[in-house]
Amino acid sequence: MKYRKRIYYTEEQKALMWDRWQKGDSIRDIAGLFDRYHSSVRGIFERCGGIRPPIRRRSARSLTLAEREEISRGIVAGRSLRSIALRLGRAPSTVSRELRRNGGRRGYRASQADEAAWERARRPKICKLTRQRELARLVAGRLKLQWSPEEIAGWLRREYPHDENRQVSHETIYKTLFIQARGALKKELLAHLRQNRVMRHPRGYTQKSQHIKEAVSIRERPAEVEDRAVPGHWEGDLLLGTKDSQIATLVERQTRYCMLVRVKRRDTDTVINALIKQAHKLPRELYKSLTWDRGKEIADHKRFTLDTNIKVYLCDPGSPWQRGSNEQTNGLLRQYFPKGMDLSNVHQNHLNAIARRLNERPRKTLGYYSPAEKFAECVASIG
Repeated sequence: MKYRKRIYYTEEQKALMWDRWQKGDSIRDIAGLFDRYHSSVRGIFERCGGIRPPIRRRSARSLTLAEREEISRGIVAGRSLRSIALRLGRAPSTVSRELRRNGGRRGYRASQADEAAWERARRPKICKLTRQRELARLVAGRLKLQWSPEEIAGWLRREYPHDENRQVSHETIYKTLFIQARGALKKELLAHLRQNRVMRHPRGYTQKSQHIKEAVSIRERPAEVEDRAVPGHWEGDLLLGTKDSQIATLVERQTRYCMLVRVKRRDTDTVINALIKQAHKLPRELYKSLTWDRGKEIADHKRFTLDTNIKVYLCDPGSPWQRGSNEQTNGLLRQYFPKGMDLSNVHQNHLNAIARRLNERPRKTLGYYSPAEKFAECVASIG
């Protein structure tokens, strides 16, 4: 490894790093801009948990460097504090405090005083979760249940609408987790987030596509499916594990209600048989269509439709976002089934328990009601 002399990055260079980070560049690519190894810049991001620190700005009420230089000139000329204050349009007490903090008449230097004021102005606020320990305990308890910070924040607003001491934004929760210097939430709680990382990363997604015979395009779905006006329209996909293991995930579009199905193999016969069996467990009114990605497992979709009378629509190639509810749910499921896990030995009873836990979590898009509550309303409406 080639030795490179240690350098200290300027604020302008750090700003460039954060700009590139927010655009999705890797740490290695960012380090390459400065002919450095990735370890040279990684600490800059880790100290802030991957969250860009706010740009510091001087208060409009603070003395400027130009005003401090005028104070210095006034002292050299022998003018009184009132005279100097009058020329600046400031109160005499402001000039008096400035001199008292910075060496008095004899030791005052404008540039040194300006730098000292900039350092004193840091005074970071104490994090709300540090001040409100009961609130921190509430947040930590929900994190251990695999709730996301956004779900926790929404639930708190709903449960305690008139008590601001029991409310906190999801951004504050994220920052307190990723910036450990705040000290309010333990680092171990990071393991309960959907993405098990030590700092925030720009989001990305993977794509896949297969040629499916006699596919019915998602563009042919009725309007009632698109606008989620009525229940009974589902999205599905396979959540993959190691050793050719997988789970079928199904999400109802209107209520976000989730069902998980154990699938022994990924071939289309096995998958379609499992989906048919699951479909017969629901009332016909609550299972009218299924939207799936263009994976090879759905190749025998015509048999599924003939057996269940449920229409199947396929996403455009490389467009998994067209079944966004299912993609979002699969992301939540990775908290319980992380990548690299062998899913072949996961029993259906365990899948049912995980689905129930997921369906009882409040969702922002549902006004922080849970999918279970909304789906129960649908079941009641059909008698």
